[in-house]
Amino acid sequence: MALSGGDGRAAFHRYGPWLLGGGAVLAGIVYEIARRHVVSHEEVVFFLVLVPTIIVHEVSHGVVAYWCGDDTAKRARRLSLNPLRHVDPIGTVLLPILLILTTGSAFGWAKPVPVNVSHLRHPRNQAVLVGLVGPFVNVVIAFAAGFLFRVVATPNVLADPYLSRWPLLDLVLFLLGEVNVIIAVFNLIPIPPLDGSAVLERLLPQSLLPGYYRLRSVSMILVLFLVFWAPGVLSTIFDHALQYWGNIVL
Repeated sequence: MALSGGDGRAAFHRYGPWLLGGGAVLAGIVYEIARRHVVSHEEVVFFLVLVPTIIVHEVSHGVVAYWCGDDTAKRARRLSLNPLRHVDPIGTVLLPILLILTTGSAFGWAKPVPVNVSHLRHPRNQAVLVGLVGPFVNVVIAFAAGFLFRVVATPNVLADPYLSRWPLLDLVLFLLGEVNVIIAVFNLIPIPPLDGSAVLERLLPQSLLPGYYRLRSVSMILVLFLVFWAPGVLSTIFDHALQYWGNIVL
């Protein structure tokens, strides 16, 4: 179906930024693959545990919202572990692959599970529960994977700094724990639309909420700034969290 000039401009304004952003990320991935000529074994495993981790994180929001009275996610068929219903081409695929290739670790996002806060039985308080359940689930998985790793891991495997030489089960459990720590910590940053902003929003007085909502509409720029222009800040936060996790479970 052909688009009129007005329809074409409207389509570009709607999809153009995503297409341009996706194209830029894809170009970066192609460049890195061409430059490095190889994708390591641990990078593949890291990506394969990252995607379901992100999906479980998102589904947990919808489940708790449903328990609290909002069936929006259920009606949208998003209370499902089917990845096709949650994958965001940029946040779940392109960005994580690019970060894995360039930094060796990654984080990302899936399509947000729809939640109508006004349908919750106690909107302001239960919105915090809905927001924080994602990181909470990640923390539970991280510690479960870590403790299971300690039980089943090959003796002295941690003494080998080359993860590519680890047995597959050891590597999966170890990276599953690390990935969930990273996703939990990243989402607890109190910048909308990350989950930690739910606590910030609950603590703000009613008089400041209109200004906060206006800021929230452009706050994704701050998140992207952290990811691309201040990666050292995130790396420092992640390193401290991973060290704390490792001291407890490994």
